Amino acid sequence: MVVGIALIELYLPGSHSLKDKRSVVKNLTARLHHEFNVSCSEVDHQDVWQSAAIGVAVISNDAAHVQDVISHVVGWIERNRPDVEVVDQSLEIIH
Repeated sequence: MVVGIALIELYLPGSHSLKDKRSVVKNLTARLHHEFNVSCSEVDHQDVWQSAAIGVAVISNDAAHVQDVISHVVGWIERNRPDVEVVDQSLEIIH
């Protein structure tokens, strides 16, 4: 079993309140779960209006598949969510 854990740091320039931010992040995490069958949640910067950090977890039997899924997740955010900018990302793979 291989577990991939990604931390994706986001900038939300259109967010002007915590309510705006939570709406964007909730919608984003729901879409990622639906599109890629990954587990995801906001994991940091909960009280900052224009910043968010989401954690994404993938379980597979192949490390290359885990990396591929995370890469597709980040690419999907960059292509399909103009309201969100990916600032940073990190990936940890546990065998």
